[in-house]
Amino acid sequence: MMAAFCNFARDNRLAVVGMLILLLILVSVSFPGLWVGWSPNQMAVASHLSAPDALHWLGTDLFGRDVLSRLLYGGRYTLAVGCAVVSLAFVVGVAFGTLAGFCGGWVDGLIMRIVDALLSFPALVLAIALAATFGPGLLNAMLAVAISMAPGFARVARGQALSISAKPYVEAAIAIGVPRLRILLRYVLRNGIGPLLVQASLAIGSAILQTASLGYLGLGAQAPQAEWGGDLAANLQYLDRSPWIALAPGIAILCTVFAFNLIGDALADWFNPRKRNS
Repeated sequence: MMAAFCNFARDNRLAVVGMLILLLILVSVSFPGLWVGWSPNQMAVASHLSAPDALHWLGTDLFGRDVLSRLLYGGRYTLAVGCAVVSLAFVVGVAFGTLAGFCGGWVDGLIMRIVDALLSFPALVLAIALAATFGPGLLNAMLAVAISMAPGFARVARGQALSISAKPYVEAAIAIGVPRLRILLRYVLRNGIGPLLVQASLAIGSAILQTASLGYLGLGAQAPQAEWGGDLAANLQYLDRSPWIALAPGIAILCTVFAFNLIGDALADWFNPRKRNS
């Protein structure tokens, strides 16, 4: 297994690039004290909108707060929100999708009609509508994005369940009286988890982007909390005078989403036996 993974990593240089970028981001936001000595909300109005220098590597914003400090501390919330949103959407979507595909009948019809209704809206539009209904705040934004992403997992999980339920070993298990719950968990869900993990890795980047978009619209994290989307929205109006304060969180979002997409593409190849063994 390790040799196969090493060979696969050697043949997928972009995946290695994505993992290195993500590792750098994770180390940076996990230990911000190694890079900055400023609190993300520490203000120095006298040095507001100052250019990058030896004291403030990425300059300061309108209130004199260190941009690098807000970038690193805000990255904790942005990455944690992305992972938490995908985890919630994954659990809910996969549970209902697998149940619908395995049970069939009216259970499948009821669940998938709800899924189809949610999928009829673009994910970001649905997240904005839900966040506006729930009210501004980071937790409400997380819940809104998770609801908008769960139907995608449900549809993929249903397809996997339908395919695997028709396999001979599942029919044999049903014939000899294996409990339905055990078949569902051990045979159907276990053998269909690969494509779902690939989708989850790709969805993390999308979740970060959607949460940042809600922050940009004022429906996510609220000031003075450091968060990439909120900081980007707050500093965009100073782009012509002090471009670094808006470019920093924007580039951070770009790099993070890019890294997760590279890793997701590599996982798609890894779970494809034809490409992995070629």
